[in-house]
Amino acid sequence: MKKTRRGSCHCGAVRFEADVDLTEGTGKCNCSFCAKTRSWGVQVKPEDFRLLAGEDALSDYQFGTKSVHHLFCRRCGVRPFGRGYVEAIGGAFVSLQVSCLDDVDPAELAALPVHVANGREDRWWEQPAEARHL
Repeated sequence: MKKTRRGSCHCGAVRFEADVDLTEGTGKCNCSFCAKTRSWGVQVKPEDFRLLAGEDALSDYQFGTKSVHHLFCRRCGVRPFGRGYVEAIGGAFVSLQVSCLDDVDPAELAALPVHVANGREDRWWEQPAEARHL
C-alpha cells in the first residue's frame, strides 16, 4: 500500500515527499555509476512525487543514453532523487534514493525486497553473478 514518505538531501536544502509502496521492491544496479555511488532506489510515477524545496539547489548529471537526470544538491552533494524516461520500464519516472528517505525505520529498510540489475553488462533484467558489494 502506498504511503507518503518524506526525504531530503544531507543539508536539507532539497526536500520532497512521495507516495510510494516500498514493499513492492527497491533496486540496486552494478553499472559503473550506481556501483560507485552505492545507489539504492525506488521508482514512483511523476504524479506521486512532490518537490517541497530546493529546485534552485539541484544540479544535473547525465551520461550514456541521457535518459535519466541524476540530480544532486549543489550544497552538500547528496543525490536525493532523479528523473527520467525509459519506455521499457513504463515511461516517465522519479527514482528516489532510499537512503534519503527521512521517515523510514532502519528495521523497515533492512526488510525491504531488493532487485539487483546487471547494468554493467547491459542485461538490466538479470541478477549479476555477484552483488554483495552493492
